[in-house]
Amino acid sequence: MSPLPAFPIGDLPVMWLRDNCPCTQCRDPRSGQKLFQIGSLPDGLRVAAVAAVDSAGAPAVEVTWDPDGHRSTYPQAWLEAHRPGGPEHRDRRTEAGKELWAARDLTGRMPTADWDEYLAEPALRARMLESVLRLGFMVLRGVPEREGQVLDVAETFGYVRETNYGKLFDVRVEPDPNNLAFTSVAITPHTDNPYRDPVPTLQLLHCLVNDADGGDSGLVDGFAAAALLRREDPEAFEVLTRTPVPFVFRDAGAELRADRPLIDTDPLGRVREVRFNNRSIGTLRLPADALEAFYAAYRTFAELLERSELRLDLRLVPGDCLVFDNTRLLHARTAFAKDGARHLQGCYADLDGLASTLAVLRRADTLEPLAQLFAGAGTTEYLGEPVSMAQHMLQAGARAEAAGAPPHLVAAALLHDVGHVEDDVVTGRELMSGNDNRHSHTGADALGRWFGPEVTEPVRLHVAAKRYLCAVEPGYHDRLSEASKYTLAVQGGVMTPAQADRFAALAGAADAVAVRRWDDEAKDPDAVTPPFEHFLPLLTALLRG
Repeated sequence: MSPLPAFPIGDLPVMWLRDNCPCTQCRDPRSGQKLFQIGSLPDGLRVAAVAAVDSAGAPAVEVTWDPDGHRSTYPQAWLEAHRPGGPEHRDRRTEAGKELWAARDLTGRMPTADWDEYLAEPALRARMLESVLRLGFMVLRGVPEREGQVLDVAETFGYVRETNYGKLFDVRVEPDPNNLAFTSVAITPHTDNPYRDPVPTLQLLHCLVNDADGGDSGLVDGFAAAALLRREDPEAFEVLTRTPVPFVFRDAGAELRADRPLIDTDPLGRVREVRFNNRSIGTLRLPADALEAFYAAYRTFAELLERSELRLDLRLVPGDCLVFDNTRLLHARTAFAKDGARHLQGCYADLDGLASTLAVLRRADTLEPLAQLFAGAGTTEYLGEPVSMAQHMLQAGARAEAAGAPPHLVAAALLHDVGHVEDDVVTGRELMSGNDNRHSHTGADALGRWFGPEVTEPVRLHVAAKRYLCAVEPGYHDRLSEASKYTLAVQGGVMTPAQADRFAALAGAADAVAVRRWDDEAKDPDAVTPPFEHFLPLLTALLRG
């Protein structure tokens, strides 16, 4: 066998490495499912030999195992992307897989799409479904205004969840309502069906008529609110995560109950679900001191959820269909006149179906749009710098690679400025004319089509990292190019001490700062860089499955 390859495997856990063998003896080639049990692997498993090989035109590592002589071939790009100690696995149902927001964060980037385009364009449909997973919602415009259409919307990404309200329910004033939603009174921020186990994870509301005076809708990011509570009142947060609350619903035909905390966390302490519905909370039976602690925390959280800066207000018009994560977003409604016509139709569905549809859409997707950006619009000028946008990003990616950065950071550095281009239009020119195009956010949103938060979040935060470094690192501002100093002012200027502290506490702050430094260095007109195709194996290994 050939000498040990440049990529070292000596520090990789042998059981983990063998468990991930991709060969057809170990995995079904059609389903990818494992054909062996973990207990069936031989005792005393160890690496006998390692060789550098070529696999499908890409570098790979072949491992021969003792004591059974089995051979496993691992693409080097896969090993680099999955090396233990890299970005931790992010459960997309938890806050770690979300972009938390307050209303102002969505300025200019509401996740909306035209219904006909959503149906016709798989890439657009994928982007909208990704918005539901990442931001918690999407709004489809121009959905046909016919009864039952909301069921067709749900079936574009999943399966309708039938409940005691039926497959379809009408939100309008009823003469004998069994739920306050079927009246004209104001409804405060809440999640639906907290008394159900499992709770429906998606809700759809399709506007058929809205001529009423009032009746506007509102959304609050419950995960962002929970994170704010954890920061402002950790004791209240802890109480609400460990106190089971009896949620109850009764009418003539149903008796439903679920005992769950208002804020549910995973084993790592990350927020995974919010259930909040004051109308449905039953009587808690706890010791007096525990009740005192719960009600103090409950009230604190309720008041926080009412903060105006957290609430996104929107008025649904006929043809609008709102799709949102019912385990994360709280929805609300202002009161409206009883004699005003207001009719929404709704149904429930589930996030696993939506995530499955998104994954299937991604299988058929390719990185060709990124390749076209580097070969097309990216070859234009780069915001007053002596390099093109493509040269700038290739330099940043090459510098990250030369520094031995992990694959996700090489990708983030390479792609950090894709938000300056939209449909072959260089929106970065708006920035140079004094209008912030929020390219860090739009770029991260676009990259979510292919990559997870380990790539997108350093991109989302790289502008904030510049503002942060100007605040905390003496001399950093003076080293910026003149164009970068100009855009700094347009993008919000130097952070205040409080803003810098909040930025430094973000999980992705260190990665964003690293990308920022490669960004600053990547403006040399004489630098020689590899082409975009050089990075394709690395990018392919990072694609979401």
